[in-house]
Amino acid sequence: MTSVNSLVNIAVFGIGGAVLVAALIGLLLVLSGSSRGLPPRVLTGFGVVSIVLWVVLPALAALNAMSAGFGFWVGFGTASVVAMVMYAVNAAMLPMVARRQALVSGRSSLAGIKPTPSVLSGGLFVCLAMSLLVTGVMAFLT
Repeated sequence: MTSVNSLVNIAVFGIGGAVLVAALIGLLLVLSGSSRGLPPRVLTGFGVVSIVLWVVLPALAALNAMSAGFGFWVGFGTASVVAMVMYAVNAAMLPMVARRQALVSGRSSLAGIKPTPSVLSGGLFVCLAMSLLVTGVMAFLT
């Protein structure tokens, strides 16, 4: 039953978080297309909300797995997959955001931005490190 519970956690927190992140990025794209653009405070707010989602949802997945009686490593694995699913949505939407920003700002160099393998692997490493941190905090709290 461990695998079923982990899959449910991944589906609820990972896919739900990916949908929230995609909606947040979509809202950012719509708002950035306005004639006056977005002020820096709004962009900072979007960044803060994105990071909060990226930390809180894996932490909740780890907490849910560990409070159900599964160990630290199941919680860590669940949190890692949730973080990676959310990261994959961000990485997949990056070229679209860059193209939109190139249209709005008039800088054609932005249109060619694509994540490189080293950037993607660095992001996966950050996902694992963040998952280890939040799982450790959740293990301490439970």
